[in-house]
Amino acid sequence: MVRLQKFLADAGVASRRTGEKIILAGRVEVNGQVARVLGTKIDPEHDRVCVEGTPVKSRRKLYIALNKPRGYICSRNDPGQRRAVGDLLPREWSNLYPVGRLDYESEGLIFLTNDGEFCLRLAHPRYGIRKKYLATVKGRVELRTLSQLTRGVVHEGEKLKAEKARLLSANNSHSVVELELAEGKYREVRRLFESQGLSVSNLRRTQIGRIKLGELRPGRWRTLTEPEIKTLLSDSGRSSRAISDEH
Repeated sequence: MVRLQKFLADAGVASRRTGEKIILAGRVEVNGQVARVLGTKIDPEHDRVCVEGTPVKSRRKLYIALNKPRGYICSRNDPGQRRAVGDLLPREWSNLYPVGRLDYESEGLIFLTNDGEFCLRLAHPRYGIRKKYLATVKGRVELRTLSQLTRGVVHEGEKLKAEKARLLSANNSHSVVELELAEGKYREVRRLFESQGLSVSNLRRTQIGRIKLGELRPGRWRTLTEPEIKTLLSDSGRSSRAISDEH
């Protein structure tokens, strides 16, 4: 059973707030009866919902994992005519939107969905879903630098922090570092290194929660399995409770 306004939002009829106005205006019928009470619950599988006489069907929810290539923006389309991740998906999936962001020059794992609750649970900092990145940094990165990143830095007046940082390789020309972040602020990995006078030449997100990029090639996508979706939502619930306990 779901609230009527949530059903309308999930079906793409209107946002929850607008859905409430439609219900109060008497424009929604459930099984032939006008439903004016907010909070009315329905069974999407058996109840017939109409808005101004037009039947409303529950929209199938989609959850996509995509390996974003470098040189694409995280959007369905771009007025500036840059390539967008939406260009990599079937045209009939135009209602999918990215969960979080990867900047134009970065690549790697990103989810797309038409499920607003899933998007919120994975993208909002309060849920603390961990994300792993592989950064190629110009020059040699010292271990003390990684310690500083995990203690936290201030960059342009904002506190940034890596949960974990591991040096995979280093020489005088470049270093490879694996970072794990909980918040995913704007360009956070690049800004962490910029705060130490270092520049990232290549950045790839390799994991979100327990879902790994794996063998998915750049520009390719796959649907998330039901167990993967449940795992992500479960992890977001645990992270949210842990954050609440800390405060």
